[in-house]
Amino acid sequence: MMSLVREPAVSGMFYPDGPTQLRKEIARYLEGAHVSPFREEVLGIVSPHAGYVYSGQVAAYGFKAIAGKRYDTVIVIAPSHRAYFEGIAVWDKGAFRTPLGEIPIDEEIAGLFVEGGGIIRRGMEPHLQEHAVEVQLPFLQSVLKDFSLVPLVMGTQTRGACVRAAEEILGVLRKKKRKVLIIGSSDLSHYYPYHEATELDSVIVQDLKMFSLSRLAADIEEGKAEACGSGPMLVTLMVSEELGANNAKVLKYANSGDVSGDRSGVVGYVSALFYRSNEQSEELP
Repeated sequence: MMSLVREPAVSGMFYPDGPTQLRKEIARYLEGAHVSPFREEVLGIVSPHAGYVYSGQVAAYGFKAIAGKRYDTVIVIAPSHRAYFEGIAVWDKGAFRTPLGEIPIDEEIAGLFVEGGGIIRRGMEPHLQEHAVEVQLPFLQSVLKDFSLVPLVMGTQTRGACVRAAEEILGVLRKKKRKVLIIGSSDLSHYYPYHEATELDSVIVQDLKMFSLSRLAADIEEGKAEACGSGPMLVTLMVSEELGANNAKVLKYANSGDVSGDRSGVVGYVSALFYRSNEQSEELP
């Protein structure tokens, strides 16, 4: 059976479509990210997903922190911007291509999600035009060596959907031993004036710093904070914590106004890590 390759949908728009230019741009962002590689075991990252000119520098902080680490599989969880559907769609066969090459799908892990018959289901269509997974991939290709991918797009971002997704991910990871990184793809508030946006976004930034799932979930549900990928963010925190993360670090916050100079209506971006800060067993609970 011929493998299914998901072609880039936003290269040349969200990031350069030429591999040489793309490598140079990512290298520039990584050089500008003032963070040292993390000694601790990083299990999860919250990363923005706008065009690189706006959010690339913020995203670079999280990716620079994991540069050179080894992961068997990276699970990228993203909100759905273009397709409306119930549940969570996984692309379970083949590969994702970027200008930097192909990333193979972890078909064993993805297949177990499909076989489970839960909230995570096979779905190619929601991935075809979705940018929120794709923009993470060239960064991953630049800082990691060999890894496979499990891309998930959330059509439903309710608290219940997040809990079910986290349970299914953990259930599969308990069956198949993997060194896994979870990435929650999310921007923060959208199109508020600069100072209003920074105040709104500071709620999520503080909740992430505190590594508080309950506060983050409550603040989002009560409208005290906004994130277009609140579901991916919550699932990433839930799974990271169950895998052994016991701390968080916010590496960088900025918004589009910091880049464009237009502060009339901005989009917020944050880069944060969930990590295990002491020697603990790597066995899953």
